[in-house]
Amino acid sequence: MEKFLKSKKNMLLLCITGMALIMIAFFVSFKLIDYEVEEEPRIFGATYMTMNNPYFTSLNGSIRNVVEAHGDKLITRDPAQNQQRQNEEILEMIDEGISVLFANPVDCDNVGDILKICRDRGVAVFVVDTGVSDTSNVISVIQSDQYRAGQLVARDMKKRFPDGARILALYHKTVASTIGRLEGFKDEISDDDRYKIVMTIDNTSEIEVANEEMSKLIKNFRDFDVVFGNNDPSALGALAALDRYGIAGKDILVYGVDGSPDGKKMIIDGKMAGTAAQYPMEMGRIAAETAYDYLEGKKVESNILVKVSMFTKDNLDENNSRGWQ
Repeated sequence: MEKFLKSKKNMLLLCITGMALIMIAFFVSFKLIDYEVEEEPRIFGATYMTMNNPYFTSLNGSIRNVVEAHGDKLITRDPAQNQQRQNEEILEMIDEGISVLFANPVDCDNVGDILKICRDRGVAVFVVDTGVSDTSNVISVIQSDQYRAGQLVARDMKKRFPDGARILALYHKTVASTIGRLEGFKDEISDDDRYKIVMTIDNTSEIEVANEEMSKLIKNFRDFDVVFGNNDPSALGALAALDRYGIAGKDILVYGVDGSPDGKKMIIDGKMAGTAAQYPMEMGRIAAETAYDYLEGKKVESNILVKVSMFTKDNLDENNSRGWQ
């Protein structure tokens, strides 16, 4: 009986020891296994003054490529040139849970309040393709060298009209990028009074509006040699109006800013003189990568300028004119 009890006791101790070893092995293996907890995709928001411009489609597509490569989501809104509507759409995106906003404001002077709300709600704001008057609620502004774009157009114009020119300028007074381009253009001709801006037309960033405003103007006023469009759509709209009245190409040079596929084709065909090219694919990539750097705690630049270059018939052909640069 004593041997039986002793044997039973030994078996019990053996079981307890075995169970303990199993438990230890389980916990050790649990610690060693690298369990990856799947994180919810972050949501990024983007809003542009209008999507009625292929430039912004290209810019947004470049941002989307980077965001989706990180496994995150981009939602995009189009306020159709209405700042109040843009404000409302930004609020909707905040409610949808965005952590980052890429903003291309309709009105650079009247977007400050909604950007402050973004900051207060923990949304990091990156302004793209233009500037804003108040950058206190903005992490970084990523845009083309707008001033230089205007300079490049003016320099090319002076080569073609060495004895002076009368210039019609199309711009958008609430959009900082077009203001910067016009300033660069003006400064480039300021030391020579043979070059004069004889008239400016406001709010002409879209092809249809530029066409309509230009058509109204040239019914009664044709005393100009050069049309400086604030972007390619405005230049193309002006060109269509000139063509309608039979004066396109008759010693009138038309310039744009963008380097769009349509603009480059018009240059190759001899209908436009040139365009100061922007690089929306590069800008979008830089903007998105800057946002991720910020989210990772890295220091980012508050103002990033993306290069511009001048496209004319001298450096364009069928091979390099397709698509965006």
